[in-house]
Amino acid sequence: MALISGGLDSMLAAKVMLEQGIHVEGINFYTGFCVEGHTHAIRNHEHAKPKRNNALWTAEQLGIKLHIIEVIEEYKDVVINPKHGYGANLNPCLDCKGFMVRKAREWMEKNGFDFIITGEVLGQRPMSQRRDTMPVVARESGAFDRLLRPLCAKLLPETLPEREGWVDRSKLLDFNGRSRKPQIRLAAQYGFTDYAQPAGGCCFLTNEQYSHKLTDLWTTRGTKQYEIDDIMLLKVGRHLRPRPNFKLIVGRDDGENNFLNGYRKRFTHLHATSHQGPLVLIDGAVSEDDLELAARLTARFGKGREAETVTLTVTDAAGNSRELQVVPIAANDIPPEWYL
Repeated sequence: MALISGGLDSMLAAKVMLEQGIHVEGINFYTGFCVEGHTHAIRNHEHAKPKRNNALWTAEQLGIKLHIIEVIEEYKDVVINPKHGYGANLNPCLDCKGFMVRKAREWMEKNGFDFIITGEVLGQRPMSQRRDTMPVVARESGAFDRLLRPLCAKLLPETLPEREGWVDRSKLLDFNGRSRKPQIRLAAQYGFTDYAQPAGGCCFLTNEQYSHKLTDLWTTRGTKQYEIDDIMLLKVGRHLRPRPNFKLIVGRDDGENNFLNGYRKRFTHLHATSHQGPLVLIDGAVSEDDLELAARLTARFGKGREAETVTLTVTDAAGNSRELQVVPIAANDIPPEWYL
């Protein structure tokens, strides 16, 4: 079983096994935090980027079957209570890798496979791919020496597949460190010319801005619990918290407005009728004074920002609508700390 993230490393690890005549199938876990094609498909200015699931695309290039497993509920405990803590942001990398390998081991045992491979490279990631943490993943996942890292295997102790002769250790690799040049050279040797960014990753939890918005969500709710819609909405729009009791999610283009429109029955929302502008969701309970401020901000982010007044429609979650007429807020009256 090959853990396929959609990145170059896991693609190469699987290819190294295929070159040895080993039957490989891929496995990919859907947590909700890794949807690389999601924002590309929504935002107008990213239309040139590929709208694809990179894990599926990688499996197609390799000619292998891919099993996509949804783990949203199980994964919550990894995000909320990581045993080994977070990285630079809210990324629980070591706990995450252990979780993924454990789930792969369970699938492997259930379906008659012999061992697991990953695209890990020694020294590439500061939390999960160190010499002292790689054994932690193998141990805590229960995979032990049935976990093989083909790209750096020569720098690590022999695993069961190597000792048993299922895998020829001499044909494994000794990649080390953060440079992706060896991977790029190997990709060229295999004829791979189109692949996800070598140093990339699709985990939003490694993103500082996204982590700040998730922290804000947890703080204002007083709990770290979340639903899939919560984490999807954090990826879309401009987020502002002008007052502790509410925040605004402001569409930045037509694509985001269309996406946010799907949530209009769950939130009070505003849009200008006298000028072109964004759809804005209000997350939280608001007073009339709060609503006026939200309307003024909505006007600021639309085509009527220089107008004397802007007319807007405000609609509550029950579908009741009314009109407001407001003076757009001036740009210098929006404190930087309002932006999440």
